[in-house]
Amino acid sequence: MKTFYGSTFISKEILEEERIYYPIKLEYYKIINEDEINKGNSTKFGINVIKTEYRKDEPKVEKNEIKYLSNDEQKVNEILDLLKKNEVTPVALEDVIIDVSKEKLFL
Repeated sequence: MKTFYGSTFISKEILEEERIYYPIKLEYYKIINEDEINKGNSTKFGINVIKTEYRKDEPKVEKNEIKYLSNDEQKVNEILDLLKKNEVTPVALEDVIIDVSKEKLFL
């Protein structure tokens, strides 16, 4: 099951610096792996990030997901807050999770 955690639009100033002249929305979701609950395991949580570029011709969507990230829902929420605050895109998701785990900030 996927639950909406939050979203943000990349600021117009940042987009213009990159010569992008259309809005880009980032959405963050918490994944609750119910299949693990049904197996009798502790709940495992993951993260899903969706980037939507609202181009003139048609929207372009990118997605990335880490299905099994942690058993600790609080830690996953903290990571989602970090991702949203720093406007992390689907492409950068795995690198950020690796950096966070190396620094032992959350995982």
